[in-house]
Amino acid sequence: MKPLNIVVIGAVAGGATVSSQLRRFLPDANITVIGKDSRMGFATCGMPYVLGGLVESMDSLVSVTPELFRDKKSIDVRLRHEATEIDRPGKKVIVRDLDSGETEALPYDKLVLSPGGSARTPEIPGSPSIPVFTLRHFDDMAEFENYLERTHPQRGLVIGGGFIGVELAENFRQLGIHTELVEHHGRIMPISDPDMSGLLEQEMKENGVVLHLGREVRSVTGDRVCLDDGSEFRADFIAAAVGLVPNTELAEEAGLTIGPTGGIATDPFMRTSDPDIYAIGDAAEGRDWFTGKPKRVPLAWSTHREAFIAANHIAGGNTEMDGLLGTSITKLFSLTAGMTGMSEQMLKEENMAFKTIIHESRSNAGYFPGNGKLRLKIHYDPDTRLILGAQAVGEKGADKRIDIIATAIRGRMTMDDLAAIEIAYSPAYSSPKDPVNMAGYKSMDRPGNRTDGK
Repeated sequence: MKPLNIVVIGAVAGGATVSSQLRRFLPDANITVIGKDSRMGFATCGMPYVLGGLVESMDSLVSVTPELFRDKKSIDVRLRHEATEIDRPGKKVIVRDLDSGETEALPYDKLVLSPGGSARTPEIPGSPSIPVFTLRHFDDMAEFENYLERTHPQRGLVIGGGFIGVELAENFRQLGIHTELVEHHGRIMPISDPDMSGLLEQEMKENGVVLHLGREVRSVTGDRVCLDDGSEFRADFIAAAVGLVPNTELAEEAGLTIGPTGGIATDPFMRTSDPDIYAIGDAAEGRDWFTGKPKRVPLAWSTHREAFIAANHIAGGNTEMDGLLGTSITKLFSLTAGMTGMSEQMLKEENMAFKTIIHESRSNAGYFPGNGKLRLKIHYDPDTRLILGAQAVGEKGADKRIDIIATAIRGRMTMDDLAAIEIAYSPAYSSPKDPVNMAGYKSMDRPGNRTDGK
């Protein structure tokens, strides 16, 4: 059989992973990877920590190189190249060298789209004299880091209170920068429940971040920022973290179906509306674990899983992408905040009946040094008692509990099962009845009854 010609568009997390998996499954395939950035396979999630100095070098975020892929995997990686057109009838991709301007047509049998997304840049009325930064590409980080090291700014404005916004605010405070954060929602981390967001807001205030919640930037004149409530303050720079726009232009121009979330529509094997073209990562649309409705989760775990699914299917496998929980976690000063599955707002929007259990405790034995506060919140179906979602905020151990519950959801376990999970115990790590166990016990309103048929 003639070796497959496979072209991968995008060389960051999804593109690097899918090409590696393809080589593992298809040792004879001809694989070419096209990337617009100056680096490949870099860890975008680590960028705020490079700026804050917790990660010493931005080069630490680069795990692979084109030379490594060429020498170890026989994969042709072309950085600083852009795919400008997909010729579906001719099964060719038109690629332009961004440095020389030369173009080339690359034939493909299978094409994988991993174009990622572009950072949204908010419109800032007025006449600002201060720089506005976004953090999406490797060169964005390099430019931002250079500015911080060269000018040593004293005051910064963060626009956006999601994952990247709060992480940037923390890292600016670590640098001693007076930081003000503007979020148009009435709370930070609006994806989580209000009471859990409140814990994070308090942590930010205690660490010197000035919050402007439910507010918008009205104008910036010089270095003077004016909000829509009339308040004003100075800033030396603006860091915008207001989400991303999936890069679907190439797919749209090729006539591929775009789903209701704005991502490239895919089937459970990550195939687009063209069976020879696959889409993965931030620009791809999957489906929700609970509802089966279209869902786009621009996070690293889902990208890597989708990369495996696509490579496996191209190689003849039939493993499906069976739904996304949106499991996520972030560090914020002394706290960790994690979640999986449905939030209160999501459940209400879907008109799904649910009950909620909240358990507040220490992360491990209270007498053991280094224990921390932990708040665990779980939503579940009142009839089947299946777990619908969970959130945890704490000084220690939030990650462990969210990971256990994400596993329990995929295993279709009930609240009763949470009480029965035999969790490893030592005073340094847990309690004889772990917070996960306790949440299960607290949900039982009748002695010894089960409703899951086991």
